[in-house]
Amino acid sequence: MFTVYIYVLETLADWELGYVTAELNSGRFFRKDAPEVSVKTAAISKEPVKTMGGLTIVPDCSISDIAAGEKSVLLLPGANTWSDPKHSAIIEKAGELLSAGAMVCAICGATAALANAGLLDGRPHTSNGAGYLEMVSPAYRGQKFFIDAPSVADHNLITASSTGALLWAKQVIERLDVFQHSTLEAWYAYFSTGEAQHFFALMQTLS
Repeated sequence: MFTVYIYVLETLADWELGYVTAELNSGRFFRKDAPEVSVKTAAISKEPVKTMGGLTIVPDCSISDIAAGEKSVLLLPGANTWSDPKHSAIIEKAGELLSAGAMVCAICGATAALANAGLLDGRPHTSNGAGYLEMVSPAYRGQKFFIDAPSVADHNLITASSTGALLWAKQVIERLDVFQHSTLEAWYAYFSTGEAQHFFALMQTLS
């Protein structure tokens, strides 16, 4: 079983997680023999967190409960509060997870936190456009590994810009291998274009 931990923090960018969490939690398009996936929210404490959209999330567990193993996945969403030093604990955990072979998936402002900790200095990655990480992450030294794309997957590290949520979700789902290939391609085509033909193709992959 994979355990997907979603780090929740004040001002969390709700929309950046929508595609990936809905599919991993519901399993509605999973292939029949897909591995089981458990989705949990994690935070500094179990105190309620308010998202940018005004939703209140009560975390399921704390950072210390996150298992650093190959079956763990950590999702780090964007937020306006990543510069707060208190989030260093989850970035330290992210480093442990990467070393253990677990997946770490960061989007938008979360990429800046990884960059400032040096976790992007030697791996292909992306963020909110060229120059963004230099502007917000003083310790960043990974310029030669930066790729100007909506989302970049490098083995167990997946990073995305604030506009890359859909492709980011696709790459996370692909790495977990819970969809059939044809299902994933049709799913991505439908949500990226809105064309009905892809919806029907998606439904056909499930029959």
